[in-house]
Amino acid sequence: MDKFVALATLVCVVEQNSFSRAAVQMGKTPSAVAKAIAALEEELGTRLFERTTRRMQLTEAGRLYTQAAREALGCLGDAGEEIQQMQHGLHGELRIAASLAFGPAFLAQACAEFCAAHPQLRLQVDLSDDDSFILESGHDLILHEGECNVPGLIVRPVGSNRIAMVASPAYLARNTLEINTATLHQHDWLIYQHPSLDRHYWGFWRAGELIRVAHPQPRLLSDNYDLLLANALAGLGLLIAPLWSVAPYLADGRLRQVMADYQLDPDAFGHLILAVYPSHRRATRKVHAFIDFITAYLRERGHAPEPTLVASGG
Repeated sequence: MDKFVALATLVCVVEQNSFSRAAVQMGKTPSAVAKAIAALEEELGTRLFERTTRRMQLTEAGRLYTQAAREALGCLGDAGEEIQQMQHGLHGELRIAASLAFGPAFLAQACAEFCAAHPQLRLQVDLSDDDSFILESGHDLILHEGECNVPGLIVRPVGSNRIAMVASPAYLARNTLEINTATLHQHDWLIYQHPSLDRHYWGFWRAGELIRVAHPQPRLLSDNYDLLLANALAGLGLLIAPLWSVAPYLADGRLRQVMADYQLDPDAFGHLILAVYPSHRRATRKVHAFIDFITAYLRERGHAPEPTLVASGG
């Protein structure tokens, strides 16, 4: 039995949920696929699948062994790719997942520059605000806001996630009432809705004192941050926003920061933008190359991670 081929066959059968589809995928006959699985079962002395005329499913032993097979094949693949990259430079594919708002704010341009610097490397970039997708997606690298304490993941801070309150000049001209913690409820608000955020209170720090303010009634409530940002630029109301997302608009005057003498509590999103990757990719050159690149990219734009802050991780 070719153990490597047998393990690859097992993983393919599980992913295709079918012996026949796995045979087509691998360019083998169904009988060859069945023989490979039977050889593994004989070696282990246990069944990997429960098979009936209607369906098949992994046994408990099968689940454990398939997970180990995936990890072993992944490590071998990574090692082979790493050796090739030592000889020929970065190439292959790098799969990145990131928060949705990172795309237009900085990631699109950063990816363009990274690809230009590494012409043999392909990028797959998936954007989502679904934390379960972000942290369980199997990507090579994740750019993430918020705490990350998932076992088996390595966490590196790549940028700061400082928070600001902003509004357009048009809104400030229309509503001239002073903006402070006592008058927030008298202003129009664009509020981002996310399961990780406190839906009832905001926290404002000033001179070492934390002031908690109940959420005002929103003029516009959305789970899509880019929609809220567009409406802030259009003058609809006030927006609490990460500085990395509004820095260009503050620079060109389309937005202005208000209550700048207050420090807004970042809540569950934390003070940092984090790069997160599986521990078995600790030495992968393409992952570290992108982390170093995005850290430098954000630093050049004034969003370096603050040295006094420490990220948590597995």
